[in-house]
Amino acid sequence: MDSDGTQDARGTQANPVPRPAGPPLIPAMPPRPPAEQAPPPRPDGTAFLTWLRTPRPEALPGVWRFAHRARPEEEPEVVPARQLFSGAVIAFLVGWLIWSLLWNGYLGGWWLLPLYAMIPDSWAQPHSVASVVVVYAYYVLIALVILVGVGRLGRWGEIWRRFGPPAWTRTAPRAEPPPAPAEDPAEWPQLRAVGATDAADRLAGDARAGLMRDVDHARISRAWQGVRTGRHPLATFTGAVLKDGAAACAHPSGARDLPARLASHDLVTGQVRLGATADDARNPYAYRGAGLGLGPDLLGTSLLAVGPPGSGKTGAVVRPLAESLCLNALAGRAAVVVVGAAGAGLGPADAYDVVVRIGNPDSEYDLDLYGGTGDPDEAAAVLAEALVGDLTDPHPSGDSRRSTTVLAQLLGPFRAVHSRFPSVPELRQLLDMAPGPWDALRTGLQGSGHESLLRELDARERQARQPGDVAAVLADRVALLDRPAFAGFFDTSGRSRPFSLTALDHPVRVRVDLPERGHADASRMLARLVLAQFTASVAAREDRSLFACLVLDDASAVVTPEAVRGIQRLRSANAGAVLTLRTLDDVPRPLRGPLLGATGCRMALSGLTPWDGQDFAEVWGKEWIEARDVTDRQIIAETPAGKAVHMLRRVITGKAPTARAVTVRQVERERWSASELAHGVPPGHAVLSLTTVTGEHAPPLLVDLRG
Repeated sequence: MDSDGTQDARGTQANPVPRPAGPPLIPAMPPRPPAEQAPPPRPDGTAFLTWLRTPRPEALPGVWRFAHRARPEEEPEVVPARQLFSGAVIAFLVGWLIWSLLWNGYLGGWWLLPLYAMIPDSWAQPHSVASVVVVYAYYVLIALVILVGVGRLGRWGEIWRRFGPPAWTRTAPRAEPPPAPAEDPAEWPQLRAVGATDAADRLAGDARAGLMRDVDHARISRAWQGVRTGRHPLATFTGAVLKDGAAACAHPSGARDLPARLASHDLVTGQVRLGATADDARNPYAYRGAGLGLGPDLLGTSLLAVGPPGSGKTGAVVRPLAESLCLNALAGRAAVVVVGAAGAGLGPADAYDVVVRIGNPDSEYDLDLYGGTGDPDEAAAVLAEALVGDLTDPHPSGDSRRSTTVLAQLLGPFRAVHSRFPSVPELRQLLDMAPGPWDALRTGLQGSGHESLLRELDARERQARQPGDVAAVLADRVALLDRPAFAGFFDTSGRSRPFSLTALDHPVRVRVDLPERGHADASRMLARLVLAQFTASVAAREDRSLFACLVLDDASAVVTPEAVRGIQRLRSANAGAVLTLRTLDDVPRPLRGPLLGATGCRMALSGLTPWDGQDFAEVWGKEWIEARDVTDRQIIAETPAGKAVHMLRRVITGKAPTARAVTVRQVERERWSASELAHGVPPGHAVLSLTTVTGEHAPPLLVDLRG
């Protein structure tokens, strides 16, 4: 114990010395300043390099190519376990019998002739260790030959692979050797081939240092394609790479990734993984268990997904596809427009460049009602499709030419007088032929040299007096947009920031939120407007190397004859559309077949009705399959011995002796029947058929969207 009364090493305390009251004799030490935190270590590029060097072999349409291992086209025949083991036991007994017959001399001594021919005569009667070893080695050799023969006959190797230690533990995949520098994608051999060694070294160094991401690699690869096609000079590209490294050729927004990712993406192939094909007998063997990946090569033929609410259309299909297209837009390879109800879960606002919240006063962007065009006839055609496209003749030959003519008769004169198109209230007044605006428009045209436009107004006045004029219907539809909630939208005076789909020449990410709550009719009309503007804009693009895609979360009351024709033209314009429906009943009956024919990728989710399943079954057609008819025929014994044997079999098996007859024939049956689609698709699954832009097909596949 120390003199101040502290405990000694033995933990005892004796004769404590009392301390005086008051402050301590030794002042307390001030706290140490916090130690400076070391800077976090720089990220390691090993994960990125491993991802980049992973093989992506060519595969069937829709197969997730990242680290894919191809399977045979036909399923190998698998012997049942009971038959396999019984054959192995029988083969072992046969081998044992052969060896016993040889060893005991029942088959003679011919099998010893090779031994006698190779050894001296003095060794015929073993009298030394060497002779004994040689003779018994020959016996072992013969036994091994018999063992190998019966092992092959009894398929012992297959038993070992299926039920032995190789089947107990799953071996890790063998690590691939590093590729040669001339074939290593991380070394940018395509740049070195043209002499841009400095730029290749800079990019390879950033990749090894962990400064490069998958979006950076895809974006720079896209810029390099522009150099190869002559759109950009090589000096500009190499200068940007040497200056910024992995951040070169940045997206106009400056973003190099999305705020968050929910799905698996492979930007080398442009695919997004939506799940896995089920290990089901109805799927082709080459597809079973493979990942399902969709990319621009499939979306270029458009996708139609049909399923009831809660089947996973938005969360399992629309959201991953929108996320993939946004990543491709950041890489400079795509332009995407996502349309859905406000709060539908189509991704955060930070994942988009432009977010148009129609009906929300806090929206930063407005929507151009006329699609950014300056041609009155084109603006009239697009607007007529949006306003009354659902009221036209639903047959494929139906159109809205009468409505287009009425709108063109008003838009042309108004633009000639005011150098802009009318706003929603002004258009409604013109359709109603309100005296004040109508007289002002006529007065503005008089004496301005627009006699042809005056004749348009005169024709409009004559048609308005005739019964059945469509202007009244157009005015009623325009009135749906002339509401207080939309007072600050669709402005044509230049005071707002309207977004136009003519911007699809650039890798832009756009989300349009529709005000479905309280304005369902207006939302459906605006969805038709965006679809009409999209099909018109992508067809007029000069540079079609950029893939453009429209993702429409709910296409109810959007499918019209003109919309179907527009979807059919998207493939030739390097564009596509993703449409979802709760049921095909939302599409007029005459348009269901043309819609399913216009889309190359068709998805039927679980919970489909038999009526919807019938439409899918018809479009997927039939196939020839091998049908096996098995017939059991009772055997009648005629002799007393046969009757005794039959009675014994009946006692043992409990069944009468029968003879089985198997008939094999080729029959044509539906790939998926309406009943199977309605009742045979498990929850979280879907049946999906695919078509690429080059014409390759994939049959209807049962897909697990949660895999």
